[in-house]
Amino acid sequence: MDYKKNNTGDDMAEERTESKTTILIVDDSEINRDVLKEIFKDDYTILEADNGKAAIDMVVKSRAFLAAILLDINMPEMDGFAVLTEIGKVKLLDKIPVIMITSDTSAETERRCYEQGVADVICKPFEPLIVKQKVSRSIELVLSKRHLEEQITSQTKLLRAQYQQLQKQQEILKKNNALIVEKICTIVEFRNLESGYHLRRIHDFVSILGRYIMNMYPEYSLTQYQVDVMADASAMHDIGKITIPDTILLKPGRLTRDEFEVMKSHTTRGCDIIRMLSDIQDKDYFEYSYDICRHHHEKYDGNGYPDGLKGEDISIAAQLTGLADVYDALISERVYKAAYSMDKAFGMIVNGECGVFNPKLINCFRQAKLEMNNAFLKTKMKEKEEMKALHGEDDDYDDD
Repeated sequence: MDYKKNNTGDDMAEERTESKTTILIVDDSEINRDVLKEIFKDDYTILEADNGKAAIDMVVKSRAFLAAILLDINMPEMDGFAVLTEIGKVKLLDKIPVIMITSDTSAETERRCYEQGVADVICKPFEPLIVKQKVSRSIELVLSKRHLEEQITSQTKLLRAQYQQLQKQQEILKKNNALIVEKICTIVEFRNLESGYHLRRIHDFVSILGRYIMNMYPEYSLTQYQVDVMADASAMHDIGKITIPDTILLKPGRLTRDEFEVMKSHTTRGCDIIRMLSDIQDKDYFEYSYDICRHHHEKYDGNGYPDGLKGEDISIAAQLTGLADVYDALISERVYKAAYSMDKAFGMIVNGECGVFNPKLINCFRQAKLEMNNAFLKTKMKEKEEMKALHGEDDDYDDD
């Protein structure tokens, strides 16, 4: 479909030549417009306006296919700079290059033109070759920029889609890996004759205590993400017990010195197992798991094992897990002992009867006591419901 050339009426937006690029010439001098039309007649479809207001109307109607605007500065009603301002309001200066037409060759006028975002300046009288080069170059630059932006947008969409797909795959992989690790750790707990809820309580205790440490002691620079990973990784703290003989692991009485040395080895043996699982764990989870497994029995005064670490040489992740493990061991029934009351167990830890803990951690333990006890009671309730379902409501099952 062809457009008529040199349109000045409202119908110029309805007629278009597909094979030519459209430019708008805005000048109150008909002679100047005729000269410019003669220069561009073989290369462009041409629209005309003899004043600024008419130019703005044409820009609005023709902006979808307008390739460039040749705009005179000195015009009645609205000069070229006022037209520039209006075009700028609808954010078209980056999409349609404006080439200013002027007889003023001063540096001040040229500077003002460029400051307002024009692509180039054409001085009167017109030199056809220079005029054609400046217009074609301005159009090519905008088209190249537009093409580059389209490529970038397309690539960005593609990369975003690929990233989202990778994120989904990573989430699935992490869930599967976490499930594998959870099952392994649960097997350890069952072999140890401990409730499968032990790991859930340790997770909850570490999460609660970690949040208090994060808020009360900013010097540890903990983030919620780190607390969450620590809590997840705490499930690995006793994985090494799978290597301990039943005669020691399940012994109801006090362990001999030699037996205790074997029991202590669950920390280092657990690290060997965690290394073997490293390919199904992300980096942060692996590092926290390894550290917690090895050091959750270290004591703040240096009397723990296996490395005899002291004070802040023990990571806060291992400290959190260590206190959580001791507290749960005290308030839970074990093959070698009955469960202590929560108040009794709390007092034993605070008074140093279970070894020395970080004073800052003890302060957090005091603040977190109610939350930790509530978390414990919730798991005990679920455990009872599970056992009732397993044994049947009418059986003589006694959870005491």
